[in-house]
Amino acid sequence: MRIIAIDPGEKRIGIAISDPTGTIANPLTILLHKSRKTDAEAIKQLAEQYEAELIVVGVALDSENQPTLQSRRSTRLAAAIRKLSHFPVIMWDESNSSNAIIKTQSKLKKTSGRKRKPIDDLAATYILQTYLDSHSEHT
Repeated sequence: MRIIAIDPGEKRIGIAISDPTGTIANPLTILLHKSRKTDAEAIKQLAEQYEAELIVVGVALDSENQPTLQSRRSTRLAAAIRKLSHFPVIMWDESNSSNAIIKTQSKLKKTSGRKRKPIDDLAATYILQTYLDSHSEHT
């Protein structure tokens, strides 16, 4: 089962996709944010193109597990995707996904000496992999 994950941001939206077995997450693309409806339509089209069966939308909560401004945006994007498509859409905690990617890149020294590239698709990959790992039949 293929699953798509979304890391919604103010400027960019990271997209990741699982392998056909739903085991490994891979970066797919980064969309530039336009409008909620346009973004939801683009995500729907990607899900159809890659024959996904589920869309996971990252939602950031604060240190007390309360909604933030960004999490409310994520919730509204998820609602727009649901309205435009037949795909089941679930929310998944994405707290610290971007920070985890930045720390990993620093450890691997991938960012030294290079211009920093957007990591939104990698953050979506992190979100999806944590989702897949938590739903693995082997755990």
